[in-house]
Amino acid sequence: MDAQDCQAAATLQPPGPPAHGCVAAWWDMVDRNLRSFPHSCSTLGRKIAALYDSFTSKSLKEHVFPPLIDMLIYFNFFKAPFLVDLKKPELKIPHTVNFYLRVEPGVMLGIWHTVPSCREEDAKGKDRCWYEAALRDGNPIIVYLHGSAEHRAASHRLKLVKVLSDGGFHVLSVDYRGFGDSTGKPTEEGLTTDAIRVYEWTKARSGITPVCLWGHSLGTGVATNAAKVLEEKGCPADAIVLEAPFTNMWVASINYPLLKIYRNVPGFLRTFMDALRKDKIVFPNDENVKFLSSPLLILHGEDDRTVPLEYGKKLYEIAHNAYRNKERVKMVIFPPGFQHNLLCKSPTLLVTVRDFLSKQWS
Repeated sequence: MDAQDCQAAATLQPPGPPAHGCVAAWWDMVDRNLRSFPHSCSTLGRKIAALYDSFTSKSLKEHVFPPLIDMLIYFNFFKAPFLVDLKKPELKIPHTVNFYLRVEPGVMLGIWHTVPSCREEDAKGKDRCWYEAALRDGNPIIVYLHGSAEHRAASHRLKLVKVLSDGGFHVLSVDYRGFGDSTGKPTEEGLTTDAIRVYEWTKARSGITPVCLWGHSLGTGVATNAAKVLEEKGCPADAIVLEAPFTNMWVASINYPLLKIYRNVPGFLRTFMDALRKDKIVFPNDENVKFLSSPLLILHGEDDRTVPLEYGKKLYEIAHNAYRNKERVKMVIFPPGFQHNLLCKSPTLLVTVRDFLSKQWS
């Protein structure tokens, strides 16, 4: 081996041990790591065991049914219409602004505020601050709580908003948590909180202008839940409109067309009801109306196959019997042709709503 090879070999020798002063610290670090290894394995093992126990303590149906029920009740994963920029409502409906309201940590609601058509010229080029101030202009306000599936840009919802706007109403179209571009996960308690927060936010900015909760289908359960809480707080809603309401979700769900085909499957109904109870999904309109004092208008179509007319009639009967002031409760039945989503096409809808609210607010 020549001198050059010896020099190269010398450069490949492993480094020597740590300097004498660092040896003790180095071995101490190694010892700590070795000692902590069994503890880490033990902690990981306990976590895995806990997860396994949690999973095996429930039957397969208990794992599958609650998430499935959530999907069927809220249907919020179906975010139609697609390819809609919810931040630009003006592309879908005029004199409307989009804004977001934080109702609790991690939950931000997307809302469209449409001003009355009579203010269309005033609204051109205006920002959110102008729209917010406009809530005090004396025109009545509707907080619109939609049904399951889709979002605030759904065509039948926009048609209703246009009718109400043309009739002189402000409309706040709310997407609950988990719907549209709103964050969070839908639960009955969560949707109720959303409605209460939006109502209270609106009342704080509306001065003496009345604010009405309008619920459609699933939204009727949200509306009466919220109205009951407001009643308990001592500040009842100025008015409530229930469009195509059910008595409670337990009854409405087992009669839902999509689920009717499974009703004769052995054990289905009991498993289904257990899942509803576990997820605390009730939306008890029939119980809530017993505690309300707000003016209550119930609207239902004769040919509604999604929520049959009999449910609306039953709810009206319960409310009428419970209310001390019977004139505060009214039901209007619309002739065939409007089904579940299209009462907005009825030429008498706007007159019906305005006449009832004007009488109650006079």
